[in-house]
Amino acid sequence: MTRSIKIGTISIGGDNPVVLQSMTATKTTDIDATAATCQRLADAGAGLVRIAVDTPKDAAALKEIRKLTTANLSVDLQENYRLAEVVAPLVDKIRYNPGHLHHIEPQTSWQEKVRYLVKVAEDNDCTLRIGVNCGSIDPNIKQVVIDEDPILKSALDHTDFIESLGFPRFCVSLKSSDPLTVVRINERFAALRPKVPLHLGVTEAGLPPEGVLKSRAAMEPLLAKGIGDTLRVSLTVPNSRKEEEIEAGKLILANVKNGTILSSADGVQDGINIISCPSGARVQNERFVILAEEVRQAVRGIIDRRLTIAVMGCRVNGPGETDNADFGLWCGADFVNLKKGEMLLGSYSYEEIVAKLLAAIAVETSPAA
Repeated sequence: MTRSIKIGTISIGGDNPVVLQSMTATKTTDIDATAATCQRLADAGAGLVRIAVDTPKDAAALKEIRKLTTANLSVDLQENYRLAEVVAPLVDKIRYNPGHLHHIEPQTSWQEKVRYLVKVAEDNDCTLRIGVNCGSIDPNIKQVVIDEDPILKSALDHTDFIESLGFPRFCVSLKSSDPLTVVRINERFAALRPKVPLHLGVTEAGLPPEGVLKSRAAMEPLLAKGIGDTLRVSLTVPNSRKEEEIEAGKLILANVKNGTILSSADGVQDGINIISCPSGARVQNERFVILAEEVRQAVRGIIDRRLTIAVMGCRVNGPGETDNADFGLWCGADFVNLKKGEMLLGSYSYEEIVAKLLAAIAVETSPAA
């Protein structure tokens, strides 16, 4: 059994029920809209709502958002870990990504940066989450890991360092866009560090209903084994439909309770597999949500072999996830980068990108390819 840790008005781990989470999709500086989304999600059943904070302006907006909602709030820090001391008095949990600690102050070790985050959390009655994502692995770990999974390696390194500081109030997430990988790495982590609470999720699960299916295939087998203390279903839906993430989470918990559990293999799709990130504050153009649906409709049934297409609106995990896909659409504010693996094929408008993608797929899947 994992240890119990407090996050605002809730606790996770131990004998506590599994907590559902979600994340706002509005720009954090849009104070009224973001606060309203936080409250909507809390009212729908989210025990914790995550907000992205990248700049001092975001942090200033968070101060006002805190006054307008009763939701338990988590802040999502990516590149700018130094904002922790500004936002910590306003939130209940701070999430940092080990893969992004190198972006600023490269001369400072990740251990010193984490030591700082732990001190900030201790001083402000905050919980920490170590959030490891397959689309943004620490480049140093990717270079040295051979036999061990880099996601697992990163999580273990940071877990062990934080515990060496005598700080038990943290949880860990190990996320991939592949359900089989999510099950495997979380099972391994739980076996190696059984006391550490785990947050479950399939990163960039994509459009419903496929995104719900992938999330079920990853989380239901884990929860049935007693692995997982919180979860989020990350769906590509507009802000007005964010409650669907909570409803999908409730479905997963009900299925586990009733024994109607998908296996991890049930999330492996034949044909074209589309992964796409959830709408969020770091999306440069909300048009990507519509584009993801356009891509799904355009490629449906055109080939009979497995092909992964990533449609990414997030500037944080977009590069890594599109690198790992057969074809990637990394969406900017006014154009879309079309990639084949790590290779950039070109940048196109939102109006022409689907035709360009279909042409690239046709070349790839032709008999002469």
